[in-house]
Amino acid sequence: MSRYAWPGGAWTGIGSLPGADPAEAIRLVLGEYERLPFLPELPGRGMGSELIGRTASVLVDLPVELQPGGWTMAGRPGRDLRRARDFLHRDLDLVTELAAGVPVLKVQLAGPLTLAAGLELPTLHKVISDRGATRELAESLAEGAAGLLTELARRLPDTAFVLQLDEPGLPAVLAGAVPTPSGYGTVRSVAQPDATQLLAGVLAVAPVGARVVHCCAADVPYRLVAAAGADAVAVDAGLLAAAHLDAIGEFVDAGRALWLGAVPATGSTLELAPARSSVRELWRKLGFDDTVLAERVVLTPACGQAGATPAYVRRSAKVLQELARAVAEQSL
Repeated sequence: MSRYAWPGGAWTGIGSLPGADPAEAIRLVLGEYERLPFLPELPGRGMGSELIGRTASVLVDLPVELQPGGWTMAGRPGRDLRRARDFLHRDLDLVTELAAGVPVLKVQLAGPLTLAAGLELPTLHKVISDRGATRELAESLAEGAAGLLTELARRLPDTAFVLQLDEPGLPAVLAGAVPTPSGYGTVRSVAQPDATQLLAGVLAVAPVGARVVHCCAADVPYRLVAAAGADAVAVDAGLLAAAHLDAIGEFVDAGRALWLGAVPATGSTLELAPARSSVRELWRKLGFDDTVLAERVVLTPACGQAGATPAYVRRSAKVLQELARAVAEQSL
């Protein structure tokens, strides 16, 4: 029996897709990513469908609204939050109708550090600048994520769910690189133990074996992600450097999975051979045998695909499927 909620030999998407038709996007995902489908995000529908807006829509007792600078904490719910919640509820209705009986489904939300760096306080400072507000936001996110998983389990009782927390902003938060409102300064860094605790609190709402952290930045904090309780880390293979190999090796050697962004998120053409070669070369550098590769690796695009064409999304899924088959058959 697999230690993970997803099956071996899986490939999946990061989350965002092009277009504005959620039914079409869900059908595409179910057709092209049948081993590990996901609830797609469609930023092309407008604010409230993108990562921060969607995640803010599940927060408990922390309403938000749109201001010129982006999503901002608000005193009471308004039309912006209602629109974001309507988008999500529409998607849940569609996935209930179209995905009944699927063995596993992945859902994505912003992680607490990226969310705190993306949301503003009424003062226009980022939430991450206020440690108390950041803790409150993380607690609200954990409660909201748990509620979303419960709602999905009610709608799809025969399905297991994987929770992916998107943390592209985590390295900037740790480095103290989040800008202040003036743009001339930065918010002081969050200590690694504090960041670990915040991330762990949200990951804990998902079962062991179903917790994934996605970070498409160059400097992924692998040890922090592991300490927070993630079962897998999703990264952009094109950004990996020799300096990362020891940390990745420790992560995998401890029984965790590597979700490898093996193909570009956007483009015009895409071939299997270069992706196959890059995965094989990385695995050889890590020093693990092919049986470990088959068990521990999930293939993905490098990042979200909202900027890709539908044709490219389908082509990338086909390449990932072929690559995943080669990994499963240990024939890289």
